[in-house]
Amino acid sequence: MERMTFDLASSSLTEMNTFLHKNLAADDKRHISVLNPDGAHNIAVGLNQPVTVEIHGHAGYYAAGMNKHARVVIHGSAGTGVAENMMSGSVHVKGFASNGAGATAHGGLLVIDGDAGLRCGISLKGGDIVVGGSVGSFSGFMAQAGRMVRSEERRVGKECT
Repeated sequence: MERMTFDLASSSLTEMNTFLHKNLAADDKRHISVLNPDGAHNIAVGLNQPVTVEIHGHAGYYAAGMNKHARVVIHGSAGTGVAENMMSGSVHVKGFASNGAGATAHGGLLVIDGDAGLRCGISLKGGDIVVGGSVGSFSGFMAQAGRMVRSEERRVGKECT
């Protein structure tokens, strides 16, 4: 299994996403690294292959949205709608997630190490969401099924004495 790297400082997001959608199966590359995302929107959206995509830095809106079969790891924070409408696979945000993380997901697993913003898991139809920090208002309004777990392990601030 070969690894391929896209540096978004020197190649376009369109070029990378086109590769992920049209050329991935033919090239048999199953591990993609994305460098210098610098908050770009729509990174690794609509994946329908068993591939690992590692994003090294902060991702913008809708990263890993509509995921099916892929494993996406964001080594940073993610903007609005990360893993929105995910069908299967997994998305791991190693930082914080903005509004609407995992919204309308039908399956798969979303893990957020930090906090999640408003509407995390809103209209969840299936799948699982695990948040290491706090979640914002209107989170977990589930339409049909799914599970949302918030870890109590991490403490923010100090207790008042």
